[in-house]
Amino acid sequence: MDIKQRIEEYFNHFHANPEVSWKEFETTNKLKEIMETLEVKHHAFDDVTGLVAEIGEGEKIVAVRADIDALWQEVDGIEQANHSCGHDANMAMVLGALLYLKEETLTKRVRFIFQPAEEQGNGSLSMIERGAVEGVSHLFGVHLRPAEELPLGKVSPALYHGSGIFLRGKIIGEDAHGARPQQGRNAMDVIAAIHQFVKTVYFSPFESYSAKLTNVRMGGDSLNIIPGSAAFALDVRSQSNSVMEEMKSRIDEGFAHIANLYNVEMDWEWTDFTPAAEVSAEAMDIAKTAIRNIIGEENTAEPLHTPGADDFHFYTIENPGLKAAMIGIGADLTHGLHHPDMAFDQEALDIGARVLAEIVRNA
Repeated sequence: MDIKQRIEEYFNHFHANPEVSWKEFETTNKLKEIMETLEVKHHAFDDVTGLVAEIGEGEKIVAVRADIDALWQEVDGIEQANHSCGHDANMAMVLGALLYLKEETLTKRVRFIFQPAEEQGNGSLSMIERGAVEGVSHLFGVHLRPAEELPLGKVSPALYHGSGIFLRGKIIGEDAHGARPQQGRNAMDVIAAIHQFVKTVYFSPFESYSAKLTNVRMGGDSLNIIPGSAAFALDVRSQSNSVMEEMKSRIDEGFAHIANLYNVEMDWEWTDFTPAAEVSAEAMDIAKTAIRNIIGEENTAEPLHTPGADDFHFYTIENPGLKAAMIGIGADLTHGLHHPDMAFDQEALDIGARVLAEIVRNA
């Protein structure tokens, strides 16, 4: 079986056996099995999922990262784990790069980080805490891109993800009879005010940002009770970390005013922050050269700015000296990332693996 076929075999296995964040137990076991079969040094962890492997010899360490978790979503009427973000493909491409490099004489060590819980936005921190990038000079990631960003056969040397964060909040008012609204403190009014307020948080039109309600829970089955309490959530995104901080500040201030205006108690917390990309120019240039070497100048795309977020960028936020970039793989990906029916052309897998291997050679 040639390397391309083995990459496809890896992908098919992971695609058929998705596991959600922090529960990637069998995925980790499969990665262990692959490393043992290939006789590659590796270690897993006692307290979290994920695995780190290493090949080569030398003082210099270059690393490649793959995320391994799936989403939980409804697919054809059934709620289940689903690799609709393409992490099964990311694992397959990184394993493919390992296969392409394994029999070569390397004058550096190449570390392969198989990271859990990217979808939770904090899996990278667990790997950082456990020394996964200790001693690493350059780090590269990989991700499939939607068709509207990149077609099959083209590869971008860098993804400029935006930052993202969630807000989870509660409103504590007072229920009232539908005939006596004056006796209560209506959570529905507060939710409407929140919805209108977040649409008034403006920045320069040259900035990319958004804030929107994504979840509201209130009331019961009775239609004659005005609910006084509610739980809600926001999804907040920005292409820059500085705008994100300003958005959080304005929203905090606005919520305090809303609580006072409607005479309700409001509690909220910011969770699962993912920073915007801090891309190393050197790492991006290394990736660009590798892409040209493997698939030609005509298939070397420009760096991509995308509103999505990825916890890959914690590696550089937490380690400012680390030179990092994530490459984007064109795959004619349809329906979009996170759509339950996401699909792509699997020819992209071998392209990604060969480009990653060349990046490591050049780093």
